[in-house]
Amino acid sequence: MSQSEPGFDELLAAAEQSAVHLEMRDAYAVGDEADDFEEWKRTGHRDVDPGSAYWTPWVELIRRTVARGVVVRRARVVSEPVTDYIRYEHAGTVVNIHAGEQVRWLPRRQASDIALPGNDCWVFDGRTVLFNHFSGTGSWSEPGWEVRTEPSVAQLASTAFDAVWERGTPHEKYTV
Repeated sequence: MSQSEPGFDELLAAAEQSAVHLEMRDAYAVGDEADDFEEWKRTGHRDVDPGSAYWTPWVELIRRTVARGVVVRRARVVSEPVTDYIRYEHAGTVVNIHAGEQVRWLPRRQASDIALPGNDCWVFDGRTVLFNHFSGTGSWSEPGWEVRTEPSVAQLASTAFDAVWERGTPHEKYTV
């Protein structure tokens, strides 16, 4: 990966119409949420305060993005029954929605005939794809992301997202 390759913040700031996120893992183990996940597993309590130190940076970023007229959507493909991590993620999704994201969930068994990219990704304006790279245990791997702009790659990721979105259940109707 080139040192000059843009990261998520730059790509989101450059988005003019849409930023869509396709998530396909049943568990993540990224450091910035590890403490919150462990607290939830111990107590059942999830931080859902949009003004908390944990959520404020994300909430402000998404609100600024949506205020510029960019539609932010997130689609999650999940195995059922869901993992503890997905239950944790579902419990916090109210904050994503509060910030301005739209979120849908699709059971993996309903995605068998969708050509999905090999990695989670963000697609910006249907033209630029940021693939997220994780290890087998769900932590970030090196390099943590890869930016692709080839039309065929953007088309694959956009088409996959659209198919998952079309079949997905809106967050408020999806129960875990």
